[in-house]
Amino acid sequence: MPAAHATAAATTRFPRLALVGRYATPSIAGSLAEVAAFLTGRGHRVVLDAGTAQYAPLAGYAVAPASEYAADTDLAVVLGGDGTMLSLARQLAPFDVPLVGVNQGRLGFLTDIPVSEMTAALGAMLDGRFVEQKRTMLTVAVERPDGRKERGLALNDVVVNRGSLGSMIECAVSIDGRFAYAMRADGIIVATPTGSTAYALSAGGPILAPELASLLLVPVAPHALTHRPIAIADSSTIAITVINGRDAGVHCDGQGHFALMAGDRVVVERASFRARFLYPERHDYFATLREKLHWTATPERLGGPAD
Repeated sequence: MPAAHATAAATTRFPRLALVGRYATPSIAGSLAEVAAFLTGRGHRVVLDAGTAQYAPLAGYAVAPASEYAADTDLAVVLGGDGTMLSLARQLAPFDVPLVGVNQGRLGFLTDIPVSEMTAALGAMLDGRFVEQKRTMLTVAVERPDGRKERGLALNDVVVNRGSLGSMIECAVSIDGRFAYAMRADGIIVATPTGSTAYALSAGGPILAPELASLLLVPVAPHALTHRPIAIADSSTIAITVINGRDAGVHCDGQGHFALMAGDRVVVERASFRARFLYPERHDYFATLREKLHWTATPERLGGPAD
């Protein structure tokens, strides 16, 4: 396809773009300006996220919060770390907006395009050379004994854990209405495949490939060593009831927080929508794991076949 036709196809596919930078990071302004100029030069209409503009304003661009541009955006480009991407995914996933991540953080499992390659990678992706992954989201309902309910969303994980007072919590876990176990521990993690490389991994859980229709239940420092991580179907409904625990809480992606008391019940289910992520066409999940987790041994080094 000639370059002019490719650009026309890209702007037809993604005419309206949101640009989001790592929050409270003024030093990101240069990269944001470069990407914004690149996108507008290709004919895309760019809106700058209001939270980003607060710390890194760009003259000449429309500014709006995610709550306003979510329903009117074809693609969001995120310059930041996984924390920024997690926050934005919770806001945009209900509107089916795909996301592209340029890594300005540390590990960058979700934001994996290097800054040095961002315009080349974005250009190819906007021309249609990308792969898409849809990631499971979780809905969270905190049910109080008096009938009140509070709700949240998570892409990585939902964590019920002890608070700053330091004492263990005691909780009962049921799956699809059937009692599974009760335990005393520092907490319990309900993780998606995306979240299996986050807190759940550091707590001893396995890594789940993104396409698996599974959830993880991972105890955090259980009092009994017989409590082990479990993988279950992502169609399951998980209920965690706090039996005893001072200053306990539930955290959604380590960002949203609800305080918990004895008798409170946390219900976790797969959301009806999924988060959409776009990656360069040669994206390889296992290559990402090798790089981010420093699995440096290759078949050539081991003396075995490459395939």
